[in-house]
Amino acid sequence: MASEPITRVLLLGGHGKVSLLLTPFLVSRSWHVTSVIRDPSQKEDVLSTVADRPELIDVLVSSLEDVKSPEDAQQIIDQSRPSYIVWSAGAGGKGGPSRTQAIDQDSCINFIRAAARTPSVSQFLLISYLGSRRNKAPWWSDEEWAATQEVNQGGLKHYYPAKLAADESLFAAANSSPTLQGIVLRPGALTDKDAVGKVSLGKTRARGSISREDVASVAAELLGSGAKGWLDLLEGDEPITDAVQRVVKDRVDCLEGEDKDGPP
Repeated sequence: MASEPITRVLLLGGHGKVSLLLTPFLVSRSWHVTSVIRDPSQKEDVLSTVADRPELIDVLVSSLEDVKSPEDAQQIIDQSRPSYIVWSAGAGGKGGPSRTQAIDQDSCINFIRAAARTPSVSQFLLISYLGSRRNKAPWWSDEEWAATQEVNQGGLKHYYPAKLAADESLFAAANSSPTLQGIVLRPGALTDKDAVGKVSLGKTRARGSISREDVASVAAELLGSGAKGWLDLLEGDEPITDAVQRVVKDRVDCLEGEDKDGPP
């Protein structure tokens, strides 16, 4: 009897804090992970997260800043042969506005476009942030929206447009693709606290926090679940598995309130 083909995940930004927590969740499902890092010195950190299953992890050293076209992204996709792609990368505020645009916007969009034309890639999960939206969420108060805009136009004035462009690009690509589902996971302020295992997922309040470990757990649970669309995420009272099942069943999508005919 032929064995089931292994599920492969391409994890972009593999040395980030969320990615290092996400990797063992994925491997625990007997999925194979190709973790993309920019610096060879980061390799051991990645491998140490799954030391008991080394056969399920490959580390690829490649700078996402050098991905200048969908064709560049396609080379990495072809090399790793993923079913799912997770974008958990970013400039992290280093290198100025031009580097933020090059990585958080341009490189991400190049991977989205390459994924959309690769039928074997069925899901693209992009980790964004709660305030990345063009219009006020209908379930937010005016005060919450004003506070969000203040942050977006203040300390995040370069990060915000880059992430929003990527989020909107994934919506457009998934909406026009017969094979790709897009998930934009949008956590609030990230903390290094221990995981709680309970969350508020979907249409949340505008401000709050969540541990990176819980973000990683939710991301792992969403892959392969049938979820799609924009999903906001904060600490909450609902067990993660129940929360994911609910948003899939109820087709929750926090894109509501955005201009769906806006920029791709």
